[in-house]
Amino acid sequence: MSLYHVVGFCLKIGQLFWMLCCWFLSWFVDDKSPLPVGSVGDPDKTKTMKKKNNHKMCFFWNKISTSGLKIPAFSHHLFGSVRFGKTWWRKVVVAWVISWVLFSFWTFCYFSSQAMDKRKETLASMCDERARMLQDQFNVSMNHVQAMSILISTFHHAKVPSTIDQRTFSEYTDRTSFERPLTSGVAYAVRVLHSEREDFERQKGWTIRRMDSLEQNQVHKDDYDTEAFEPSPVQDEYAPVIFAQDTVSHVISLDMLSGKEDRENVLRARKSGKGVLTAPFPLIKTNRLGVILTFAVYKRDLPSNATPKERIEATNGYLGGVFDIETLVENLLQQLASKQTILVNVYDTTNESKPISMYGSDVSADGLEHVSPLNFGDPFRKHEMRCRFKHKPPWPVLSMVTSFCILVIALLVAYIFYATLSRIHKVEEDCHKMELLKKKAEAADVAKSQFLATVSHEIRTPMNGVLGMLHMLMDTELDVTQQDYVRTAQASGKALVSLINEVLDQAKIESGKLELEEVRFDLRGILDDVLSLFSGKSQEKGLELAVYISDCVPEMLIGDPGRFRQILTNLMGNSIKFTEKGHIFVTVHLVEELPDSSDVSTENTLSGLPVVDRKKSWQKFKALSSNGHRSLALAPSEIKLIVSVEDTGAGIPVEAQSRIFTPFMQVGPSISRTHGGTGIGLSISKCLVGLMKGEIGFSSTPKVGSTFTFTAVFANGMHSTERKSELHNNNHQPIFSEFEGMKAVLVDHRSARAQVSWYHFQRLGIRVEVVPCVGQALRFMKTCSTTVNMILIEQEVWNKEADVFIKDLLVHSPKLFLLANSIDSSISDTLSNIIDPPMLIVKPLRASMLAATLQRGLGIGNRETPQQKGPPALILRNLLLGRKILIVDDNNVNLRVAAGALKKYGADVVCAESGVKAVSLLKPPHEFDACFMDIQMPEMDGFEATRRIRDMEEEMNKRIKTGEALTVEESKRSRWHLPVLAMTADVIQATHEECLKCGMDGYVSKPFEAEQLYREVSRFFNSPSDIGNGMEEELVRNIKTRVSSAS
Repeated sequence: MSLYHVVGFCLKIGQLFWMLCCWFLSWFVDDKSPLPVGSVGDPDKTKTMKKKNNHKMCFFWNKISTSGLKIPAFSHHLFGSVRFGKTWWRKVVVAWVISWVLFSFWTFCYFSSQAMDKRKETLASMCDERARMLQDQFNVSMNHVQAMSILISTFHHAKVPSTIDQRTFSEYTDRTSFERPLTSGVAYAVRVLHSEREDFERQKGWTIRRMDSLEQNQVHKDDYDTEAFEPSPVQDEYAPVIFAQDTVSHVISLDMLSGKEDRENVLRARKSGKGVLTAPFPLIKTNRLGVILTFAVYKRDLPSNATPKERIEATNGYLGGVFDIETLVENLLQQLASKQTILVNVYDTTNESKPISMYGSDVSADGLEHVSPLNFGDPFRKHEMRCRFKHKPPWPVLSMVTSFCILVIALLVAYIFYATLSRIHKVEEDCHKMELLKKKAEAADVAKSQFLATVSHEIRTPMNGVLGMLHMLMDTELDVTQQDYVRTAQASGKALVSLINEVLDQAKIESGKLELEEVRFDLRGILDDVLSLFSGKSQEKGLELAVYISDCVPEMLIGDPGRFRQILTNLMGNSIKFTEKGHIFVTVHLVEELPDSSDVSTENTLSGLPVVDRKKSWQKFKALSSNGHRSLALAPSEIKLIVSVEDTGAGIPVEAQSRIFTPFMQVGPSISRTHGGTGIGLSISKCLVGLMKGEIGFSSTPKVGSTFTFTAVFANGMHSTERKSELHNNNHQPIFSEFEGMKAVLVDHRSARAQVSWYHFQRLGIRVEVVPCVGQALRFMKTCSTTVNMILIEQEVWNKEADVFIKDLLVHSPKLFLLANSIDSSISDTLSNIIDPPMLIVKPLRASMLAATLQRGLGIGNRETPQQKGPPALILRNLLLGRKILIVDDNNVNLRVAAGALKKYGADVVCAESGVKAVSLLKPPHEFDACFMDIQMPEMDGFEATRRIRDMEEEMNKRIKTGEALTVEESKRSRWHLPVLAMTADVIQATHEECLKCGMDGYVSKPFEAEQLYREVSRFFNSPSDIGNGMEEELVRNIKTRVSSAS
């Protein structure tokens, strides 16, 4: 096993633990983040800030976990070719198990020793406590005995006659026995010389008895009789007991100097002047083991620094206290009965080789013993207390459980280690196979992309010729049947192109290569364009098709208008497809002003038919709270739109609603045959909405209708000055100034429909008064102080009240306009019977269409400039007049289509069949104003041709800068940069990026229309008629409207 193997393995194991940690910590990213300052008392702000903090925290942990995912890629990059053998890691597992078994045994020993040390500490603490208590109580008793010796010296020997007798001594010692808790009795022996013995015995009336015979022959307490004791033998002095406590009154008359232990004790006591103890011996009468504490009683005039000889001569007697050791220790242990039971032994260790047991037995439970020294105040004698536990030590359960758990964990880790390495070995083999499969899949993906690009290119190229030639054919003189055939062919070709676009979009979404543009666009213009696409179908079906945009929505936004138009086209196309009667209503609001649609009823809908509750279509949006307001804060420059498409169509069956956004899935098996379509429009729309940081949902009820709602985030395209003007005035500036200040009366009994009509007319600057019936309209015109310029009547109202209106019509009545969904025979017959028939406005309402119709009806000033007057073809021919444009394409049909389209706008067109010829024509100096360049061409493709053109321009610019090139022709331009626009059927993103990379200025996809070519090229220069760039697109739209009206 090499170090290379170890490092690779550690990286893989480290990645596993890293991912586990990230997964564990992700559970704690919740609503525990602190509230921001200033949010207290504001629930909406609190929720918003908490969600924002949670979002940041989630983003933080996602970044950490994502960085963790880079570990396996890094390790695989470095060690992907290393194969782990089976032999070395089996040895590692065995070594691991052995080491942890030893560690487990060490743990058991360690915890057992810790328990034993704790047991020793407990025993020492308990033993020291008992020794301390015994010693303290002994010292108390000893001090009191010493005090009594002083009392006898004072009141017996210093008083003549003595004030103490046996009765007095007995009563006093009995009453003060509580101060001597450890003594069983106190006695006083007087010092009697041999010369004084006879007088002493005659005075006391008894004979001095000897003790040594009693020590040799123990007598039971019931057989004890002092008269049976022998008289004390003749000696220099005697120490007969004259006073004794009642408990030891049997020692009166006994000579303390006749006993061996007592004699040594008495002699040491009078010589040292301190209390001395005897060795343990059986006490007289009780035969219990005990000791005697003796203090010498001196004459009062003895100095404190007396010598031992002076102390002996000054001795008057001896006071002794009897201590019953067994009773003493038993009473002490009874006081500690609540503590753990231990065995206590008290020893006299004056002779260390033969210690004398004063209390306790020698039985031991576990051999554990602690010795505590005892100091009873006699330096000659030594005592100690030995303690043992009464019970055996418990089983070391903690040590056994801990060591067992460690061993189990070690075995589990070893098993996991073994299983992990086995898994790694297997995964490495699988990864090797997956790498091969990945390479095959990537090759297949590349092949698929190339196939789609090739198929798209090969289909779009001939379709460009087909649609272009059909468009050119429409400009020729055709009868009605021929025009119908051409329109049908155009519609079929456009349907095929649309299908190709959808398939390509789906492929881009699956590969993650779909990106959005960021351009400034007019939202209301986009909606007008979408309405124009479906106006014909809605008029054929007689549907009410309308759009309403809130005044809070800015005029200009920044985003991808093409993809936004695609979403609306998919949703509105489905609504048109599945709706046979009623209406289709598109609304656009800011999320902050969500309309409350829960109260929608039949009376306030656009067509009067019932609709589904649109509120249900956004209930599951994560970015909206339960009350429908925003819960996530946006950047100051961002706004979030919510768009709803409402229809009264067939609705979606309940069983099909779960798969409505699944690609290539139809609601039912007969849908595709009845209505057509591929089933990927909604899937693409959902992905596009996601790219716009929004969500999409729907609410549908069979036989009632459906409402699709989506949100999208855009940047505010209004400049700061424009935003300030919006704050002062919510009404947008009128598009056409000639209608500003006009007043109109709108007759409509449906409030929702009247609001939509009011919205479109106020866009033109017209002030509209809404009334529900004709009668109120007539009364309003009679009482109105200002001039009413026009009357707007809904078709539904006209059909009911036309007679009333004609009958009561004023002589100088305003111009009458009729709002209708379509033109039918009944309306034509009614209008033909009126002298001054009303002018018909066919819905859907759009700003440009309304302006053109009102201009014709009111006969007010036309917006056309002198350059725009005349036939439509002549007007178009003036837009690019004087512009010289080069078209480069190897396909002759595409050359003819593009040249014909641009010539229609008045451009001077030159064609080139290859990139080599284009480079020779565009070598500076030249007179071309723009160039449309195909990409895929033989000899030299469009990319290479553009690079060479840019190189030539750069060289010329350097020459102009240095003054080397400055001719009459070159002096017209201070810097050479010809607008080069790509013109190709390849629409994948990579191609678009390559176009910009090689120096191209724009991109036109095939099949193209004449208006598309004009719109792209007109961005780089003004028209010769000095028409502003902002008016050109509107001019083209007006011309198209006039052409369609003329046809």
